[in-house]
Amino acid sequence: MRLEATELTRIERDLQDEVRSWLDQRLPEGSYPLGLGMAGAVDPEFSRDLGGRGWLGMSLPTEYGGHGRTAVDRLVVVEALLAKGAPVGYHWIADRQSGPSIAANGTDFQKQQILPGIARGELSFSIGMSEPDSGSDLASVRTRAEKVDGGWLVNGAKIWTTGAYTATHILSLFRTSEDRHNGLTQFIVDRHAPGLTVSPIEFIDGSKDFCELSFVDVFIDDTWRLGLVGAGWSQNTGELALERGGVDRWMSAMPVLERWAARESTGARESVASDLGSIAARCWAFRGMSLAVARMVDDGKSPVIEAALVKEMATRFEQECVEIVTRHLGRPPRQDSDDPEERLLATAVQVAPSWSIRGGTNEILRSVISKGLRTR
Repeated sequence: MRLEATELTRIERDLQDEVRSWLDQRLPEGSYPLGLGMAGAVDPEFSRDLGGRGWLGMSLPTEYGGHGRTAVDRLVVVEALLAKGAPVGYHWIADRQSGPSIAANGTDFQKQQILPGIARGELSFSIGMSEPDSGSDLASVRTRAEKVDGGWLVNGAKIWTTGAYTATHILSLFRTSEDRHNGLTQFIVDRHAPGLTVSPIEFIDGSKDFCELSFVDVFIDDTWRLGLVGAGWSQNTGELALERGGVDRWMSAMPVLERWAARESTGARESVASDLGSIAARCWAFRGMSLAVARMVDDGKSPVIEAALVKEMATRFEQECVEIVTRHLGRPPRQDSDDPEERLLATAVQVAPSWSIRGGTNEILRSVISKGLRTR
């Protein structure tokens, strides 16, 4: 495994300047709720505005409403959004992984029906993978899709399904045979399908992004099966590479860090200066790793192991950053503080434990990395 060092080109830096300038105008300080990475607020209007600028569905094919741009171009846009704490919650999953997965595995009908809406910021996706009592073992999926006349009948449950309540669609993984890995198939599910109940789960910070899904005789027409029957495991694995190696895996705490750094940079104590330097250096390293993964995607490679490595290291780093800022505060931050920066830090303290779980636990990622290295 080797991550090649790379830098942004002049054209990519021009895009970076354009996005930052637009965001400063579109999201002036105090006009929106600051978000922690991909958990930014759900704002369909903002997502449509991004789509109107051509900054959603950037790598999707132009014949399906996309813009035929690179994974690095998307990284540049996403990096600016996360640094701003922007309200990315509505379009995030659709833009990051569902759209590219449908582009890679879908039928022409599915691409025509779905991809233009993703690129415009109108369609929102959630990922139906985790299930009750399954932990991180995705191959233990039990929610079953039974073949019936014209389609499939689905019964079972999903849990921790981020954003399902506000999504228009759910890209779900169901069991279609008893074969552990080859018996899984993906389907595009309308969130309002009869028999599907979406129940938000209140998280420790009061947010309700996580949801539980109940499928009771939900009929899915076969035209909405994604890929071949039994191909769900391999498709899902490729999809996780898109999810794990991006800048979102080390930028969740960036709004907290930037405000802390601005406050402490003048006349900083030696211990603060040391921690600021360490954090800045590691941010730069992780940024280089994410950029290298994006270059690999643009070269037609599938950097599953490299992406797993980025996520395992970077999410632990994010958690450490929250601990460092809290330590320098000298006390637990208060959720009811008059200081909005302290309230944001308090939220980060509450949600940070989930950062190394979502998208695959560290233990699962280490297994992916070790197995992958043995086969190379």
